[in-house]
Amino acid sequence: MNGGLFSDRSVIIPRITDDIVDLLLRQASEDFDWSEISPTIFGAVFESTLNPETRRNGGMHYTSVQNIHKVIDPLFLDELNGEYAQIEAVPVEKTRMARLEAFQRKLASLRFLDPACGSGNFLTETYLSLRKLENQVIDELRHGQMVIADVENPVQVSISQFYGIEINDFAVSVAKAALWIAESQMLRRTMDIVHRDLDFLPLKTNAHIVEGNALRLDWETVVPKTELSYIMGNPPFVGYTQQSPRQKADLEPLYHKTKNIDYVSGWYMKAAMYMQNTATHTAFVSTNSITQGEQVTPVWKRLFEAQGIHIDFAYRTFRWDSEATLKAHVHCVIIGFSTGNSSSEKRLYFPNGTFKAADNINGYLVDGPNIYVEDRTKPLCAGVSIMNKGSQGTDNGLFYFSPEEYHDLVKKYPDIDKYICEATNGQTFISNAKRYCLWCRGKNPAGLRKYPELMERIKQVKEFRLNSPKAATRKWADYPYLFTEDRQPERGNYLLIPLTSSEKRRYVPIGYLPHTVIANNSVQMMPDATLFDFGILNSNVFMAWMRAVCGRLEMRYRITVTNVYNNFPWPTPTEEQRQRIEQTAQAILDARALYPDASLADLYDEITMPPELRRAHQANDKAVWNAYGRAWPLSSESACVAHLMKMYQQLTS
Repeated sequence: MNGGLFSDRSVIIPRITDDIVDLLLRQASEDFDWSEISPTIFGAVFESTLNPETRRNGGMHYTSVQNIHKVIDPLFLDELNGEYAQIEAVPVEKTRMARLEAFQRKLASLRFLDPACGSGNFLTETYLSLRKLENQVIDELRHGQMVIADVENPVQVSISQFYGIEINDFAVSVAKAALWIAESQMLRRTMDIVHRDLDFLPLKTNAHIVEGNALRLDWETVVPKTELSYIMGNPPFVGYTQQSPRQKADLEPLYHKTKNIDYVSGWYMKAAMYMQNTATHTAFVSTNSITQGEQVTPVWKRLFEAQGIHIDFAYRTFRWDSEATLKAHVHCVIIGFSTGNSSSEKRLYFPNGTFKAADNINGYLVDGPNIYVEDRTKPLCAGVSIMNKGSQGTDNGLFYFSPEEYHDLVKKYPDIDKYICEATNGQTFISNAKRYCLWCRGKNPAGLRKYPELMERIKQVKEFRLNSPKAATRKWADYPYLFTEDRQPERGNYLLIPLTSSEKRRYVPIGYLPHTVIANNSVQMMPDATLFDFGILNSNVFMAWMRAVCGRLEMRYRITVTNVYNNFPWPTPTEEQRQRIEQTAQAILDARALYPDASLADLYDEITMPPELRRAHQANDKAVWNAYGRAWPLSSESACVAHLMKMYQQLTS
């Protein structure tokens, strides 16, 4: 292999099967020098052997070296590097040498567990990072006139310090191979430092990678918790709707009949239970949904209150890209936590790599108190307007008509307008598109017989409802020309709030529509909403609350009534402050009116937003924030959310 790490394949064969050796080694040509290849590349090799369905069902996502360091650097490596830098700065050589020797012993005493280790990338990269530090120490000691020639092997850090649990037997073998290759690579670099050969037989040391289901296995059978320093990894990303019966059963002993939580939450609970009465620290990569919407309460309330954990650092949502052959894009968070007392500064990291110090990081990954925003059937604050979903047809889409279908019917039946109204959903509202629906409330159903096309659709709706597994829906088959849930106001205008909106918008487009436009159940609506309501909901204060507590569809916001709106802490303004908000709200409507041909999608694109509209929103933001008794300017959105969460805590206590 031209100076490669394993020129003689027989070195590996005693510990790994021939098939695995062939798979690993055929990936490189005979001219490839393995000593320069990062062993973490085997993660991509392993993932490339799996079909997409296997990866999806197992929630497997290969971890790049860059993303691994987002976990291990704040977990322990930043601290170790800082400690080494302090030792290097010690001016007295004898003291510095003694401290270097103690630091090397410390590196060799650390123990690491990845309870979902896959192909071993976290363990391998951590081992490489520790050995690089150790090689720096060895280099310093050698130049400090330590008599190293009499030492059989100056290396103290070993892959036997690393433990893993993995359910896939093939991945277990890949992880072991990666660690052995890493061990041999780093020893070669040590030999370059000390300028002599060191006795080393590859694969002689033990890589503690155990095959098993980590949510069923007792982790203390892998490594006693009193010996462990850190837990880390990238557990499976499987949403609750995609979980297999076996995966749901895995979570049952940990969360006891709790529904609608992601599979990764099981690793948090197992780690928290394992860490009790220890100084162990943990950091996991997770699907961001466990820090959003309805999952926060069932996951984090138990972790904070029953297990006594606290979050030490966290990366807020960022996109996690797989580097394997088939790309995968998921939105993730990284959460570091522990159960013991910690004097270290808590840190919130942002996708651009910056961070801020935090007093307390809660389950929403906000610097604020540990609150749990649970579904509420009525608004938290008294006297505020009621918001509801739009109307639901339960019609299999048969009540709705495209503009082309509608115009064809009008040409054929000029009076059909009495049974067909303009309709809207979130998408058509934002894009200013047209949509129509059958609307028969309060109208004589006998007149429908004049329109065969409408009667045919109504007949199909009846059949659709009769075939429903729900008894309530089957009852509505007696009225196949009516919506099953009718919340449409009978007069005036209503305020429409899309249920789902792009995360790229600073402000979710909200606006008024006449009662003659039928809103379906993909939007929220507020009948007879005042300008004050409009101003509050269009403010960055409400948007900040929404972004913090709402659920997400991928990354798009989902503004639900029971979770987002009904829990929102409203201000108690003076009459002067209320009037000011009404003025700034009207200014937003006036600024929109300057561009009658532009859709809300155009107006609220962060690139094309007109200056008049942006200034109107900024004035409204200021007026609303002042109504909370807070001085302008607002220091940051996270400060706004922290204030709202304190209000929520007071209002619910």
